[in-house]
Amino acid sequence: MTVRFCCSALSLKRSGILCALVALFLVAAHPAAAQEKASLSGFVNDQYTGETLLLANVYLFESQTGAATNNSGYYTITGIQPGTYTIACTYIGYQDFRTEITLAPGEARRLDISLAPEGILVDEVVVSADRETEEELRRLGVAQLDTDIIKKLPAVLEPDVFRSLQILPGVKAASDYSSGLYVRGGSPDQTLILLDRTTVYNPSHFFGFFSTFNPDAVKDVRLYKGGYPAEYGGRLGAVVDIYNKDGNRVRTGGTASLGLLASRAMVEGPYSRGSWMLAVRRSTLEPLLSVLQDQDIDGIPESFYFYDANGKINFDASPNDRLALSFYAGQDKLELPFLEDASVDLSYGNRTFSGNWTHIVSEKLFSNFTLTSSSYFSKPNFTIASTEIKRTNNVDDISVKGDFEYIPGDRHSFNSGFWAGNFTFRLRDSFDNEENLTERIQSIYGSAYAQHVYKPSQRWRIQTGVRTNYFDEGNFLRLEPRLSIEHRPSSSVRLQLGYGRYYQFLTLITSELFSGSDIWLTTDDGVEPAFGDQFVGGVKVSLSPSYRMESEVYYRSMRELFELDPLLGDAAGLDYSELFHFGEGYAYGNEWVLEKGRGKLTGFVGYTYSITRRRFEDFEEFKLYPPKYDRTHDIDLLLNYQLGKKWRATGVWAYATGQAYTEPSRQFKLIANPLGSTVKDVLASDFNGARLPAYHRLDLGISKSGRFFKFANYDLQLQVLNAYNRRNIWFFFYDFEAGDSRGNTIDKTEIPQIPVPLPNISFTIEF
Repeated sequence: MTVRFCCSALSLKRSGILCALVALFLVAAHPAAAQEKASLSGFVNDQYTGETLLLANVYLFESQTGAATNNSGYYTITGIQPGTYTIACTYIGYQDFRTEITLAPGEARRLDISLAPEGILVDEVVVSADRETEEELRRLGVAQLDTDIIKKLPAVLEPDVFRSLQILPGVKAASDYSSGLYVRGGSPDQTLILLDRTTVYNPSHFFGFFSTFNPDAVKDVRLYKGGYPAEYGGRLGAVVDIYNKDGNRVRTGGTASLGLLASRAMVEGPYSRGSWMLAVRRSTLEPLLSVLQDQDIDGIPESFYFYDANGKINFDASPNDRLALSFYAGQDKLELPFLEDASVDLSYGNRTFSGNWTHIVSEKLFSNFTLTSSSYFSKPNFTIASTEIKRTNNVDDISVKGDFEYIPGDRHSFNSGFWAGNFTFRLRDSFDNEENLTERIQSIYGSAYAQHVYKPSQRWRIQTGVRTNYFDEGNFLRLEPRLSIEHRPSSSVRLQLGYGRYYQFLTLITSELFSGSDIWLTTDDGVEPAFGDQFVGGVKVSLSPSYRMESEVYYRSMRELFELDPLLGDAAGLDYSELFHFGEGYAYGNEWVLEKGRGKLTGFVGYTYSITRRRFEDFEEFKLYPPKYDRTHDIDLLLNYQLGKKWRATGVWAYATGQAYTEPSRQFKLIANPLGSTVKDVLASDFNGARLPAYHRLDLGISKSGRFFKFANYDLQLQVLNAYNRRNIWFFFYDFEAGDSRGNTIDKTEIPQIPVPLPNISFTIEF
């Protein structure tokens, strides 16, 4: 029997390349075994609570290498030459940790680190690490917000996560009465909101006055303003990634806070195999409403309340396995009579649940799996002269996701993952008990991503990535490449470039009245997903241990935007795709930040120059227009001053170009109408062709901390918003009936936002 092997030179060449690639992968995957190098890994947590610390920096002085903890508080440093090293760990607001260790050849050392919170010093308050041990992640487009700052900022009755984010460069607010995030020219639906890795679809309370996230329950808030990596997707613009506290693993304790609008409480503690946390918040308006109702004042709700609850329980199955279950539930309820025979009954809210399993496969491979469930509902019902107008909008999203992090050496790291689920959207409208619109779309969706970080030297970092998205309804498959490059010509300077393509399969129809009547809609046959490209560049400089300066420029396109056609009449009998009109847009800008993070006086000043434009078919002849959140110039100043061990002062000043709006120019009457009636119409200027006066406002606050009857710590806050009584215009109200008998005049009334200096007081105890 003869066996013959025949191959061409080409096949030999291909086989050689394949063998070389396999050999290269094996060497990369097992460098410790081939070169007998060591590795170091572990969790970083708070010494007094056991809470894991995200983005803490672990650093080896002798080798000039290090790593930052991931979203689970875990770090890995591989490819370490055997020997003795000084290990340092730093985190903003915590005392530095240092120890000396000796690593043997091939050793995989597990080193969990506990950091003690930094005490308040009389001469100086240290709120950031030294320059040489500066936190690793100052990535392109990323901003972090300390939850302690959120609680201390002057607030409209309640400290709020989203309102605190609005003071960052590149983030804008529609008004003083909106907690919506308009990031770098994008609308609120273009920002992905995640709570413990679960999508939240409409995180607002009190008609959008503030967000649903209880600051007592929040551990970490991270904002990706643009050019975000491949691990995130599904939105055109930005990402807000929020993590709730795990719960105190050392002792049982909590906080309670009394405020004018709402009160809240949080308790947490350990048990034999882990920790737990429960936080609740509810409005306390009933006494005020009762007094106002007794005065027979028009427009006072018969009933109004909101609540939310956050909970989390953690189970430490083993040193390498941690399980967590978390939930959120919140709802707003309003019953409001208006006019003589009209009323509105509104109910809307969110429910989320997530089950998370963190598994450390080895010192080089880290995994995380999450089961998520998110539900949003909105039910605004109007009654006018015994005629009911009802709308029901539901979004239900059940998914499973997995993320993997593999670090074979100090030059390479790999991340990959998947996210798959079932999305159900329902919209139902009825008029006088007769349905005129019913839509239900159920779609399977899925995405997968892979990204690679390559560090050819200490001065260069190159991150490449790709994400693929599939949406079953419409059979849409889309690919999203990502790239970012960072160069450090010196230890104090970072030069950064980034690019990414992004797709979005949802759109939010935002109400001008209140967020509870917002509507989520999806792509489908005939409705293509929106997409856009982002280009970002940045320069970040550490001027000294106390001062840091950053600047970023960006350009982003928005294509295939889809919205409900505002000129559409009766929607009955129309196909789903006929409900929309389609458009495009773009945004560009430049952001500057100068931050002082050390000393008695800390804070930052930020300036943003930005332009955003949109246009839609069959609308103003497809002309470009500025949306209402376009602000050419935006300045934010935040200062904190430590007056002593117990007293602290805070000030926030903001300036912005006036909001774009459509100004009606005149009204005309058609008297000789062949139909026999008088017809009135309004002639308007170009859509959003006018501007309100410039916006600016100063908020001041002072707080005192101390002991409360020797069993708890307290924090008393006295604040005043709009301190110098700026009358910022919210909108103009035009009364066309206020003129003479011929209708030759129009009464124009200015409706202010916060019309007077508004005081606020809150009292919080921590036990």
